[in-house]
Amino acid sequence: MSVQERKQRERADRERLIVATARKLAEQQGWDAVTTRQLAERIEYSQPVLYSHFRGKREIIGAVALEGAVEMAAALRAATSAADGPRTRVTALARAYLDFAERNPAVYDAMFQLDGGLAFAHEDTPEPLKDAFAALLESLGEVAGDGVHPALFTEVFWAALHGLATLTRAGRLPARDADRRVELLVDRLAML
Repeated sequence: MSVQERKQRERADRERLIVATARKLAEQQGWDAVTTRQLAERIEYSQPVLYSHFRGKREIIGAVALEGAVEMAAALRAATSAADGPRTRVTALARAYLDFAERNPAVYDAMFQLDGGLAFAHEDTPEPLKDAFAALLESLGEVAGDGVHPALFTEVFWAALHGLATLTRAGRLPARDADRRVELLVDRLAML
């Protein structure tokens, strides 16, 4: 291995360490606790080293969001791949989405609540975000109904899931009724 290859590998390792540390700190203490100074201390590198990877917190949030999008797409596909039939698939998708949001609140915030400098619904939307939407569309497009654009239906269903995730986490909706809400969403919105 050449010196250049080793330096590139070390740089990629440092970048992964920064993102993993930011994510862990955000999950433990919230995004307000994630500062470049705090990260530099935790990863045992200077702040200038951190800034050589990311221009600031916004880019770190964006990196966490992209990582989260990859994980969410995989979770949605895993949940729906074992499901038999459209109703079971859409129900599994909804539950997997809400479970992901509950298990990864800081990552979910990075993806959908915080400014990570990422473009959504544009030509320059990063591939992991497009793929996460595609993971939703794969199951929801088939149940959109006659005359309904599959992507538009997916956006509305996704918005409903996001609302359920956000309101439940904020304590505005009782968690005990989560399964009933999913059933109602599948029954009435997807009409399955």
